[in-house]
Amino acid sequence: MIGLLFRVSRRFGGDTRLLRRYLGSTGLYAISEGAAFGLLVPLLAELLAGRPGRAAWWLLPLAGCVAVGWYAHFDMGMRALRLASAWRRALYEAIGAHLVRLPLGWFDGSPATAVERLLGQSVDVLVRTVMLAQQVLAAWVTPATIFVFLLFYDWRMAAAVACTAPLVLAVFAAARRLTDRTEAAHHAAAAEASARLVEFAGAQPVLRANGRTGGGRELLRTALLRQHAAARREVLGALPTMHLGQLAVQLAFTAVLSVGLLLATGQEITPARAIALIVLGVHFLQPFASVAGVAAALRHCRAAFERIDEVLYTEPLPEPLSPKPPAGAGIELAGVRFGYGTAEPVLDGVELRVPAGGTTALVGPSGAGKTTVIKLVARFFDPDEGAVRIGGVDLRDVAAAELERTVSVVFQDVYLFDTTIEENIRIGAPGAGDQQVREAARRARVDLIAQRLPDGWRTRVGEGGKLLSGGERQRVAIARALVKDAPVVLLDEATSALDTENEGAVHQALAELGRGRTLLVIAHRLDTIAGADQIAVLDGGRIAQTGRHEDLLAQGGRYAQLWAERERARGWRLVES
Repeated sequence: MIGLLFRVSRRFGGDTRLLRRYLGSTGLYAISEGAAFGLLVPLLAELLAGRPGRAAWWLLPLAGCVAVGWYAHFDMGMRALRLASAWRRALYEAIGAHLVRLPLGWFDGSPATAVERLLGQSVDVLVRTVMLAQQVLAAWVTPATIFVFLLFYDWRMAAAVACTAPLVLAVFAAARRLTDRTEAAHHAAAAEASARLVEFAGAQPVLRANGRTGGGRELLRTALLRQHAAARREVLGALPTMHLGQLAVQLAFTAVLSVGLLLATGQEITPARAIALIVLGVHFLQPFASVAGVAAALRHCRAAFERIDEVLYTEPLPEPLSPKPPAGAGIELAGVRFGYGTAEPVLDGVELRVPAGGTTALVGPSGAGKTTVIKLVARFFDPDEGAVRIGGVDLRDVAAAELERTVSVVFQDVYLFDTTIEENIRIGAPGAGDQQVREAARRARVDLIAQRLPDGWRTRVGEGGKLLSGGERQRVAIARALVKDAPVVLLDEATSALDTENEGAVHQALAELGRGRTLLVIAHRLDTIAGADQIAVLDGGRIAQTGRHEDLLAQGGRYAQLWAERERARGWRLVES
């Protein structure tokens, strides 16, 4: 426990002096508590013997222990508050600073809920380690202090409690091991049930539209039944811990009581002193009842520390020792092989040149790796083999900040923050003035959106931009790219699901975005990229064809097949049977 505290303090706080002072105050409080219990023995002995005058003298050292304990408790509370606040701030700063250095590809495998759980639940659990220190020290230091007094008063009573303490701890440890497996199973089932509940709530539009509310509810019901069964097993598994632990404490108390009675009936000590010593023995055993709970909480703290450490030890993409700025805006993929860590690569020897200042469309069947190409150019990942270059410079030799200034990415799924349209656009260039933002908005046709909103430019768009349609959100994302004014733009074009009005506005915005920039577009509808300067066909993990639309049709091959499929799909229509 203490080792964990110092590990966390060194890892995130740097300076352990505050922790040492907190532990000092906590230890002093535990000692004063044990000493106060120890001083009750002569006080009770004198009172029970009918000598209140002599008993009153023992109130002086007892009052001194109380005063010291009060001061130590106050100091402990203040230092615990400062330590917890310092840890929380340091944890958030460390995690936040590291998250922004991680490659964007890391977030593909770690959903937002996992990051949210890390920043919320894991940090809170780890910070509670500070409060656990008081319980841990009280469970050991207070009984140790009481034992010293017992040893001074009567070695036989001290021996009795010394023999019972290991038995109590052994029973608690054995019983706790019985519940570890059921507790872990319950936590896993609870996590699954929570995920299913969130999924069920979020999927209501889809489920109702397809008449599948019953099926969706069945998945949730199954997860809840599993959680219920796991919870029952955990409760049943916890019974040994509760009952065996309490039984051990009661047996230990019986042993202490028996020794005290034997000493009193044998006239080894007076009955009054025996009663006082038995009371002291009870206080010696009392803290052990909280050991099991503290052990469980400590395991949760260790698990939280490991989860946070796992993220903090995730290596970011390496930064170049001698960074070079791109010498242009052309893109090149040379012999690129990449597979997300799987045996079968998604891309296998991709060779592609994207001329600067033009529009290159990337087409291919679903799953061909088009989005993977975009992510490699944005350096979400580094290729397993080969090189990705911008302006003739390998991205591994470009500083991350320089690459961010060089490349803008507009994905199919656009996320907007719950603030105004202007502020959402300004994210592309935080230092942009109002005039720059409004000009970018006009060129992306976002001004038409603002005109229909109740508060115009000051209207908040809701969490994720839910108050806007998909096409409107994409126009805001294009305006972000315009105000950022990066020379390279990567676009996951998504006009296939837009209505006619939004589709026309998005195409106009894309035309503005492509002026004077290198534009690499993933095309979902072939007719939208017929006028591109270059079309690259990705198939089987490689570039199968490159050229202009007319040339590729004349060549035949994969592009001609995709175009023919598109033409056949255009002829589909619903008819009466």
